[in-house]
Amino acid sequence: MSPPNNKPDETKFTPIKKAVALRYSPEAQKAPTLVAKGKGHIAEAILQKAKDSGIPIQEDKSLVEVLSKLDLDQEIPPELYQLVAEVLSFIYRSDQRMRPSRGMDE
Repeated sequence: MSPPNNKPDETKFTPIKKAVALRYSPEAQKAPTLVAKGKGHIAEAILQKAKDSGIPIQEDKSLVEVLSKLDLDQEIPPELYQLVAEVLSFIYRSDQRMRPSRGMDE
């Protein structure tokens, strides 16, 4: 008789979602600041708040992993400037594409 198969079913594994939020005001700050972070339901709430507020969302699991290790209200360290600059560039481009449609609705 063979022993029962006690291996977990890997097809049912769902990774826990993580999210972070940054704030950046170039005239008031030298670097972006982490203003929210969480996983699971908190991550979902962060993402929903961003969607409701019209804030562009970019998915980058490795960057979220690194940023989630920072403390809230902490400016990002210089080692992350390049990665975060790429995110800010994405947001700027997204905002520029949305601007004409916003003007028509107003």
